[in-house]
Amino acid sequence: MKKLNDFIWETHGIHAGTEQDHVKHGIDKLEDIIDKAIEAGNPSITFIIHSPRLTSFRYIAERETNVKFIRGNRSYLNYPKRIANLRQKYEGRINIKYGVELEWMGPGLGLQWSRSKIFQAEDADYVIGSVHFAPEGLPYDGSKEEAEQLLKLRGSLEAYWDGYFNEMIQMIECFGDMIQIIGHIDLPKLNVDMPEALVDFETSSHPLANKFRTLLELIADRNLSLDVNMAGKFKGVGVYPVKSILRRANELQIPVCVGTDTHHVKYYGLNYKESLEYIQEAGYESYVSYSKLIPENRTIYDDHDLKVKYTVLNKGIELLNQRLDDTQRRIIPDFSFGGSFSEFVDLYRSATGMGDYNAIRIRKWGKSITVTDEIPKNTKRIVNGLFSEHLDKPGVISSLFNTLASEGINVESARLKSNNDGTAVAFLSIDNENRRVESAIEFIKGTDGGLFKDLTYKENEVLPNYYNKGVYLLEMDGVQLNLALSKKIILTKHQNAPGILLILLSALASRNINIKDLRLGKLNNVGYSAIAVNGDSNIIRTLLTKLGDQYYEANLIEFHSF
Repeated sequence: MKKLNDFIWETHGIHAGTEQDHVKHGIDKLEDIIDKAIEAGNPSITFIIHSPRLTSFRYIAERETNVKFIRGNRSYLNYPKRIANLRQKYEGRINIKYGVELEWMGPGLGLQWSRSKIFQAEDADYVIGSVHFAPEGLPYDGSKEEAEQLLKLRGSLEAYWDGYFNEMIQMIECFGDMIQIIGHIDLPKLNVDMPEALVDFETSSHPLANKFRTLLELIADRNLSLDVNMAGKFKGVGVYPVKSILRRANELQIPVCVGTDTHHVKYYGLNYKESLEYIQEAGYESYVSYSKLIPENRTIYDDHDLKVKYTVLNKGIELLNQRLDDTQRRIIPDFSFGGSFSEFVDLYRSATGMGDYNAIRIRKWGKSITVTDEIPKNTKRIVNGLFSEHLDKPGVISSLFNTLASEGINVESARLKSNNDGTAVAFLSIDNENRRVESAIEFIKGTDGGLFKDLTYKENEVLPNYYNKGVYLLEMDGVQLNLALSKKIILTKHQNAPGILLILLSALASRNINIKDLRLGKLNNVGYSAIAVNGDSNIIRTLLTKLGDQYYEANLIEFHSF
């Protein structure tokens, strides 16, 4: 039997550092917990903060303080900035994630309030949608006395739960596009029993059972994840949700997130392995975490080779998701697996195989990405091309493309390699039918000669293979690129004609953005490029919006997953 991991990539992680909580909701110092995580050898830590609530939604303990904004705007608005500073302070030592647990407080003002709080959550990695309060202003997870009061108002146990599910459904329908995860779906069991109709929801004909089945189907249809939350076990009522709910979620192919939902540093790391055992018993072999709202697949097993394969998979998911617009993102897409990744076909029931092709193809909405960690083979393709040895600085590659375009010469493919000493080499496969490449070389040497140590046109040369170990983008929409992934990648689709790519390269040079690697491809009249760059992300994003109609797609891809 495979060994389970001792660590989990949490979503509903540790509530801490909220400072202004008068009832002491997660007040431990963030630095103390990060230091503890580093000491434990953990690669990542996840913090979570509640969004502030409307003043009419307060627990008894909060009302007794006579302070309305228990979780007020001050700590909430400061949280993203504090996380950003900590990420900078601990860079290279640990990955720091943070999410928001959004308080659903009904439609109308409650909906607008919640939407405003999402927009204030700068750079949050995910948003959990949770229902804690009934419209009557009483909490589901407060005191037994409050639960009894709500039970009396609603008249029966079934009505109590029915109201909770109604609010869950309403929350998803109102802003299912702005959340990624549904929090503790059976939270009311903390203070009241689960009615028989819910215990037997898989087979019961009771209206409550039918409503709950509908809720789960809605979660599946909206591509949301389900929170598997260990706080219930800590409080003596068992994990949220019960195993029967988790089994049905697995049948519906609903991804699950795992988390401890702890509120004190002394409980950090508690129940990590138990959470994986719990989802495994329900049939899951993987779960999801999130970075910058994009899902990441994680294995439950302590298997190095499998973890490496999941890393490749997550890189591909990030590549595809960042090509999609906001309405299409944040999904687990469709997969095809081949070669050493073929075991994933059994884990993802809708996946297809690719035989011996050692790669993962990820697709959605008419777009696809193919990735691998296998070093691409040298095709020994014979081409005519321009070899360059030059300074590794912004504007050099742009100069090459600019001069070739001025002579009507189109670059068909490119290979770049940095020597990591301030110099780089490049080989540009070109169409020299007009026999003007020598004129282009003469022009470059006359105007930018100081940038180039060597610039030579070669015929019938083998396209060089500048590949090292890493994760590779093999294909974009089926067009071969073979680019080694680095921290920042630009992907484009554009008209395939001389000078088109020059628009982008010139823009990058003018903003002091250096090109570290470059791959080109084409399909009919459409050109493709994958460009590894160094430079300010905000500047890059701004210039990508100004390239013109000749560019069908231009995206900056930044990698956040591990």
